[in-house]
Amino acid sequence: MALINPSILSADFARLAEEAKAVEGADWLHVDVMDNHFVPNLTLGAPVVEALSKATDTPLDLHLMIEDPDRWAPQYIEAGAGSVTFHAEAAAAPVRLAREIRAKGARASMALKPATPIEPYEDLLPELDMLLIMTVEPGFGGQAFLDIMLPKIRRTRELISKHGLEMWLQVDGGVSASTIERCAEAGADVFVAGSAVYGADDPAKAVRELRAQAESATAKADWACAH
Repeated sequence: MALINPSILSADFARLAEEAKAVEGADWLHVDVMDNHFVPNLTLGAPVVEALSKATDTPLDLHLMIEDPDRWAPQYIEAGAGSVTFHAEAAAAPVRLAREIRAKGARASMALKPATPIEPYEDLLPELDMLLIMTVEPGFGGQAFLDIMLPKIRRTRELISKHGLEMWLQVDGGVSASTIERCAEAGADVFVAGSAVYGADDPAKAVRELRAQAESATAKADWACAH
């Protein structure tokens, strides 16, 4: 099953509660936390996450694009996150951090920037509930999808299958009606969509249509047939 996680980075920040309600048919709400250090942008922190978690029944999928996630990740679980993604490039002790996130009751996820290969992290995969492959450089919404990431998605799906894991494979960046089928065919099953959802006249309808596209592509994909 394909999961669609609209990114509130593309929403109207002055109307976050309403924007969350506009996509209540979504599987998760993707929340980008940026610190202006790990990435050259500054977004929101734990107090806003806590307020958002009270304003919606859609679970929150936190993507921490921050330095020192080992220190800061736990407070986002306390603020209401159901899933917390830290970056491999920023974590000092990724296994320990993943275990701490799980111990606190959230799903543990790790993200890789476009230039970071998956292979060095193969042995770490069983510690995770999800792996996020960035399909743009992290930091800003509205960027064009990087097709050169498709082979990396395929390799990651092969590693997940090789180890018999039930983890999710998420893609984030430039996901839209014109790119989501390629991502699904390559092996992704969780899709972060920002502009494609919040730039639409009917965000809830956009979520349904993207999910249908992804599920149709998945049904024909070699990796899903072999699963």
